Amino acid sequence: MTTHLWVRAEQRPNEERVGLTAEGAKALIAKGIRVTVEESSVRALPLQPYIDAGCEIAPENSWPEAPRDAIIFGLKELPEDGTPLPHRHIMFGHAYKGQHSGKALLERFKAGGGTLYDLEYLVDETGRRVAAFGYWAGYAGAAVTLKCWAAQQHGGICGPVGVYASKDALLADLEAELAATAAARPTAIVIGALGRVGTGAGDLLDAMGVSVTRWDMAETASGGPFPEILDHDLFLNCIFARPGTPVFVPRDALGAARRLTAIGDVACDPDSDYNPIPVYDRATTWAAPALRVAEDPVLDVMAIDNLPSLLPAESSEDYAAQLLPSLLTLDALDAGVWGRAEAEFNKHIKAL
Repeated sequence: MTTHLWVRAEQRPNEERVGLTAEGAKALIAKGIRVTVEESSVRALPLQPYIDAGCEIAPENSWPEAPRDAIIFGLKELPEDGTPLPHRHIMFGHAYKGQHSGKALLERFKAGGGTLYDLEYLVDETGRRVAAFGYWAGYAGAAVTLKCWAAQQHGGICGPVGVYASKDALLADLEAELAATAAARPTAIVIGALGRVGTGAGDLLDAMGVSVTRWDMAETASGGPFPEILDHDLFLNCIFARPGTPVFVPRDALGAARRLTAIGDVACDPDSDYNPIPVYDRATTWAAPALRVAEDPVLDVMAIDNLPSLLPAESSEDYAAQLLPSLLTLDALDAGVWGRAEAEFNKHIKAL
């Protein structure tokens, strides 16, 4: 039976990324894998190169009617309509780390008989993820957190953010905002600085002339408390919540003496049982990037959960290049990264 990969259009607002480029699709087709790509009114990469590569084209959001043997590939969440999911899906499910919305998603797979190959759990033999958007999440997250700080210097709160055509366009916009303030450049602390996310955050802050303190596992091994975080203007959390993750900014920090006025929770797990920043309880949005959690002095939290889509073309091309070697093994779903991802899914389904 021919393996059939169906690349769906993203249905979440402000989501323009895609996990497969036209060049990647051409390589899959050469391997004997059938590729269908949905039309999309928002995808950052144009459709014509996919047509030229030999992909079949389907109407936008038609994946529920795809053949049952098709593997549906998208990035972000499906519409939360409660319908059973009979297909095999490749996506970020956010369902395995105690997120309260995750159980509902798993129940849909259980009801439909489908399978989730969670992109966050595609790992090699050593347990390392084979592909991640982390660098661009950190880069964009640091940029929006700096925007929050700049808005505070004018006595306001960060306004809406949108898509940038390129990294250079983002840097130019941010430089103009910082130059418009009378304040010296802020200081920042990045936790998770040695990972992909933290590296991206640090690179953006360096480009903007921000003094950065870089912490990783060694500096947080004590489990806290961490008063040093409060002595910086900005804090970027680049560590994904998991059992044993320390609390970095506890609730009592809201009333404590502090320099800290802006938190960028790039990991963004506010509804996780392991949230290391329990001063806030919900993700923020492109329309309202900052959630003000304290007034005197102010403290804003930036927790947008699809940050790489601020730079959709660059982040798509980077991620797709990382993922392509695994997609080329889709004809052996029981083995390798796919077999490990299915085992993880089955473990959580049985625990329902």
